[in-house]
Amino acid sequence: MPSEPSDISLAQVQFLTVAEVASMMRVSKMTVYRLVHAGELPAARVGRSFRVPRRAVVDYLRNAYFDAG
Repeated sequence: MPSEPSDISLAQVQFLTVAEVASMMRVSKMTVYRLVHAGELPAARVGRSFRVPRRAVVDYLRNAYFDAG
């Protein structure tokens, strides 16, 4: 079955650990877990841990940014 052009293969998705996301966002791992459990940051469960798509982190940060000046 051919895929649509906008579909992204899972092999192309870069997944990050919660620790990597926390480091990228400069927050604690608990904050990342809260975002995941609240549904604000999508994640895939792998065993007992979570993996977050890199694109989801970039999109979250882009949408959370505002100009305070």
